Amino acid sequence: MKRTLATLMIVTAVQTAVFAGTAGATPVRDTMQHDADVLLSHGAPGVLAELQTPDGSTKVRSGFGDTEARTPVPWDANFRIGSFTKTYVSATLLQLVGEGRISLEDPVEKWLPGVVSGNGNDGSRITVRQLLQHTSGLPEFVLQLPWMFDEEGFQQHRDDTFAAEHLVSLAMQQPPKFEPGTSWSYSNTNFVLAGMIIQRVTGNEWQTEVQDRIIEPLGLHDTYTPRASKHIPGPHATGYQRFPDDMNSPNPTFGAPLDVTEINPTWAGAAGDIISSTADGNRFLRALIDGEVLRPAELAEMQRTVPATEMEANWPGLRYGLGLMWAPNDCGGYWSHGGDIPGYKTRNGVSPDGERSVVVSINTDSLVPEPGVPAPTTDPVSEIVENALCGDGR
Repeated sequence: MKRTLATLMIVTAVQTAVFAGTAGATPVRDTMQHDADVLLSHGAPGVLAELQTPDGSTKVRSGFGDTEARTPVPWDANFRIGSFTKTYVSATLLQLVGEGRISLEDPVEKWLPGVVSGNGNDGSRITVRQLLQHTSGLPEFVLQLPWMFDEEGFQQHRDDTFAAEHLVSLAMQQPPKFEPGTSWSYSNTNFVLAGMIIQRVTGNEWQTEVQDRIIEPLGLHDTYTPRASKHIPGPHATGYQRFPDDMNSPNPTFGAPLDVTEINPTWAGAAGDIISSTADGNRFLRALIDGEVLRPAELAEMQRTVPATEMEANWPGLRYGLGLMWAPNDCGGYWSHGGDIPGYKTRNGVSPDGERSVVVSINTDSLVPEPGVPAPTTDPVSEIVENALCGDGR
């Protein structure tokens, strides 16, 4: 779903560092720092980026984690990863496929009878694969939450708790976008349903299964499934959001930045409520592509892609697998899944051999270039991701 994006006017403060025994400037670090600095002109209050390679880790940061106190983003900041959550949920469900407990070709109706129905939506005609691939045609429940895009409404509802069943019922108030399997359209409803299926198959909440199957085995000590908790544990940047005065205006104006760090994330559920860090995100991506998370057959299914037509304007040539994206670039392409949630934007990428990965966190989900800065023609965070993955050395 496209959103109106906004800018945050801040004074630039730049800090850099290189970890894992590296000292001084390197071409990759210098490029990453430049790219992080550029993002400030696109409206980022602060940026934190970490590249991991077999030779070690490189981190850079720019701007502010707290614009009022004028303090930097903590080096070890935790942040909401938004839709990057989908990769964890998909991997968990694919583990169940590998164990023979569920099939990708099972109809949703088999596991959630009567849940996907009404206004032309039919769970008997939609498969588990189509949920994870966004080829189900199911409508987007977020469109039924207009308060997400209005400051007064956001303040009124930010602490509300939402059940997955309620979110799906909101989606069912709309007709499907297309016949299952005939097209592609990103819908958070798909992954709320995937989380419900994990619970139906295992008897445990999806958060418990992700914890037991991915977070603990990989030693992701800064990765959390917060459920209804509105707090971000550990060090973190303040998350900022600006809201438009009129979502329907072609040139809306925006209010002052609002601190949205604390929010009940149950409205996102299995589609986007995990909290993590750059180090943990890199660890997960590399482990996933290295085969530590899934057996070869299930990883191959995850990497079977279709054109992600809705997203090609921001990421030309993008393709979508099962909770995992493939983006072409100058050095062959990379696997990825970004995330956007009020207050935080996550972008990432991992090379096809799992040797090189990068995670970028920005402490706002509302970006608009500062006055005089041309609007980007593609996702403005792509440059730091691609340059980090394609750069020589560490």
